[in-house]
Amino acid sequence: MTTSQTPPPAQPDLVERLLAGDRRALARAVSLIENQAPEARAMLARLHAYGGHAHIVGFTGSPGAGKSTLVTQLARELRKRGQRVGVIAVDPSSPFSGGAILGDRIRMQELAGDPNVFIRSMASRGSVGGLALATRDAVRALDAARFDTIIIETVGAGQAEVEIVRAAQSVVVVTVPGMGDDIQALKAGILEIADIFVVNKADRPDAERVVAELRMLLSLDQRRSEREWRAPIIKAIATTGEGVPELADKLAAHLESLRATGQLAARSGRQAQSEMLALLHQALIERISATIGEEEWGRLVAAVVERERDPYTTADELARRIGLAPEAARQVSE
Repeated sequence: MTTSQTPPPAQPDLVERLLAGDRRALARAVSLIENQAPEARAMLARLHAYGGHAHIVGFTGSPGAGKSTLVTQLARELRKRGQRVGVIAVDPSSPFSGGAILGDRIRMQELAGDPNVFIRSMASRGSVGGLALATRDAVRALDAARFDTIIIETVGAGQAEVEIVRAAQSVVVVTVPGMGDDIQALKAGILEIADIFVVNKADRPDAERVVAELRMLLSLDQRRSEREWRAPIIKAIATTGEGVPELADKLAAHLESLRATGQLAARSGRQAQSEMLALLHQALIERISATIGEEEWGRLVAAVVERERDPYTTADELARRIGLAPEAARQVSE
């Protein structure tokens, strides 16, 4: 005589657990994303429909400007206001392991015990501007998990760091007194992408000079009077938390301004376009690698360097070999 056994209940999958607030599922999802696991793409495709709620804030500024301390204090302030906060700290890639050199437990350990704060350090992996595609994917996972504010802290500042605008809705540029090259970096391109400036370590004697220089640079913007939002300059001392409540207020005001003027939708459109182009570019590179192979690729590169071939004809020939029209190949790579 046989007895029928009731099958065990089906276990919820990773996406279902993440959407239900399971932190382990979220941590697992971010790990899959960072490791470029085969199942990550399908998972992200499912998560996309559940996003669009979080305020995504980017922090950039020269190394040593105190970004990590400022981000930690801002996370604490936002928690006081009842928000759930996610932090993605993009660190320089280790030349040995490819992983992040600095860990979240070292830099932001005081927040680690809060169940409504999620922190992850991610390696930049040599990405232009220090912002890997995986960073945006991790933000998507945090957004689907219903975090209210997601902070991206980048490696540093410079011309290439303007890439942060492709991922964040509000960009905070942090500078400090005593770093003259910081103002030069702002002149080089960071100035125009900042929504809020923070002069950290404002207790230093030359802090007012830095504020004055920033005001002077902003006054050179010929379209400043036409802008709905004029980037404020906040003086802060991250180690004590001074200026952090004002920063939280300005971030909330900037988000409201974006919504009221329609700029939030416009920025989202530009970011979606940038992300799709990045994915297409990645697919193109993978297809070339699979078709050509490293050895032949090396020979072609050497031929171009030695002026035996030109890059334009070579690129067109490669595009035909992988079944892509040369014109389309150029558009995807731009």
